[in-house]
Amino acid sequence: MRNLFKSIEIAATENTDLFYFLEDDYIHTNEAITEMLFTYEKISSQLNQELFLCPADYPYLYSSIDNTKIFFGNMRHWRSVNETLITFLTSKNMINKYLTELKLMATVRHHPMELKLHEIYKKEYCISPIPALAMHATNINSTYGLPPNFDWKKVWDENQ
Repeated sequence: MRNLFKSIEIAATENTDLFYFLEDDYIHTNEAITEMLFTYEKISSQLNQELFLCPADYPYLYSSIDNTKIFFGNMRHWRSVNETLITFLTSKNMINKYLTELKLMATVRHHPMELKLHEIYKKEYCISPIPALAMHATNINSTYGLPPNFDWKKVWDENQ
């Protein structure tokens, strides 16, 4: 969590519009960053507010029935979600708005670890692509495993 805390501190002080917090065990499609940037611009403009984007479509999010909103991003659909892990893109404004909560996530033990993010998502939009732009390369049999309709082997080969 020390790395997350340092990343949050950097984001709070840098003069940059958007920040991408990324754990080290994700595999991304070639178009992931472009799609995220254009989608952020498009949807935040439509909503007239800042938001959070998560590039993964976690399988565990399909285990409960939650209301969701569907958006059309740059080249794919995105849906509102209430939970993510620590890989997400957001604006400097959101980081500053929730700086206390983000720092708490990195300094105080919560269960789940991302609880402070989940609380933020109750107040702010967080969206996730369908199909995923990235895969969390954890145990594929876990609830964080392979996203639906994600050809990880093809993405792996393309990233060689």
